[in-house]
Amino acid sequence: MLSTFLTGILATAALGASLTQVSNYNNNATSKAQMYIYVPDNVVTNPPLVVVLHSCQSSAQSYFTNNKIPWKQGSDKKGYITIWPSSPNSGTCWDVSSKQSLSHLGGGDSQAIASMILYALDHYKADASRVYVTGGSSGAMMSNVLAATHPELISAVSLYSGVPAGCFVSSSGGIAQWNNTCSGGQIKATADKWKQVVLDMYPGYTGARPKMQVWHGSVDSTLAPANYEETIKQWTGVFGVSQTATATKADTPQGGYTTSDYGSSVEGIYAQGVGHSVPANLTASEIWFGL
Repeated sequence: MLSTFLTGILATAALGASLTQVSNYNNNATSKAQMYIYVPDNVVTNPPLVVVLHSCQSSAQSYFTNNKIPWKQGSDKKGYITIWPSSPNSGTCWDVSSKQSLSHLGGGDSQAIASMILYALDHYKADASRVYVTGGSSGAMMSNVLAATHPELISAVSLYSGVPAGCFVSSSGGIAQWNNTCSGGQIKATADKWKQVVLDMYPGYTGARPKMQVWHGSVDSTLAPANYEETIKQWTGVFGVSQTATATKADTPQGGYTTSDYGSSVEGIYAQGVGHSVPANLTASEIWFGL
């Protein structure tokens, strides 16, 4: 009887899904970002993919086990696959400053993450029309960069407390360089200029762009709230829509949050009294993704 009981426990453990590193994901970038993937036990046929990008001072493993990061639970409940990239850089911030990472197939972190997406689409027969990206802080910055550098791979983005794509660019060309001017909200531009920053990351691209959901807190002292307005400018510019919201909903998706829609492809969510960074909202992000 005891032997049968132990066998059952071991069998259950063997079947349990876990975060797994993919050592060879056909990475042609110079970036040595690591790929981790979570395939739930109840994975659906042609599963959607959600790329979850960690913040500075974190990693794929620590982000995955963080109780405030709900994407494992979403994956378990709905059967989609999650990719958890891990930064190779000092301080584990994502490189959103170098020319390599701010260019389509430029060899930086953005290309490495794109390679992870391509690997998962092929190896796990995931749905190429349902690839989504989310992240907080540095992960939010990289979400914006991926939307600019590899838009052909992504259907939608939900980013928490970031800055516009290209805002952290380094004049020295350094990798993963901090930019005090940008973080302090002092870099401002017109929607057309921010749009051009995006277009310059993938010259000649005329295909579809991922729809963008932008979250930010009103008392963010790490990445100033002004970056919220600049990010909205950037993506309304890219989509060619007005910076005047077409619909505004108070206390949505929760008390103190204001949701503003700019057509169907850009949504801003401003969290009154919330600092850095806005907690991930699984329900609202999944709705944005169509999950």
